Amino acid sequence: MIGRRALVALPLLPWAGGAFRPAIAGTQAEEPLADSIRSALAAAIAQEAPPKPVFDRIEDRLAYLRWLGAMSERLKRRKAEHHTRVEFLQSVWYESRRAGLDVSLVLGLIQVESGFRKYAISVAGARGYMQVMPFWTRLIGDGEPARLFHLQTNLRFGCVILRHYLDRERGDLFLALGRYNGSRGKAEYPNLVFGARKAWDWKDPGS
Repeated sequence: MIGRRALVALPLLPWAGGAFRPAIAGTQAEEPLADSIRSALAAAIAQEAPPKPVFDRIEDRLAYLRWLGAMSERLKRRKAEHHTRVEFLQSVWYESRRAGLDVSLVLGLIQVESGFRKYAISVAGARGYMQVMPFWTRLIGDGEPARLFHLQTNLRFGCVILRHYLDRERGDLFLALGRYNGSRGKAEYPNLVFGARKAWDWKDPGS
């Protein structure tokens, strides 16, 4: 994966507050995985496509729809087409929650990594919204890197891998983000994501 590397498709990345910052080069080493971890990750990315959200309470459904409307408005200048915008947000919501991640965190990471560009490619070859390195498709997928340009596939890989790093770092988000970026222990990348995350925080006015 990932992201503190100049993007071929995106020389400048939008960041919290609407300013622009240049992408910064970085690397991430492919690490060996224990067979049990490899199997668990492969199972996690192989499960079926996201279903339509089902809520036990009407209040939860209304809260979800309010979130979707608010995030759609915030994302409008980056994704002008309404259907594409809503599909993207629905997928981010589902894949984030499925992996046990905060949705605003994932949106902040996507902003830093790709600036919401579906076909962004880094100089190291990382692909798509969450800048997933192709070697992951060989380790836990079907070996086809082109699939990383598919919306849900990219988000699923990215969220599952970030969850893996978060578990590996025993819940330390700062270190997990550094590992995702290939800069573990350095503050710059986590701080960029934490800053971008603020643009996607949301408090339900109906709660």
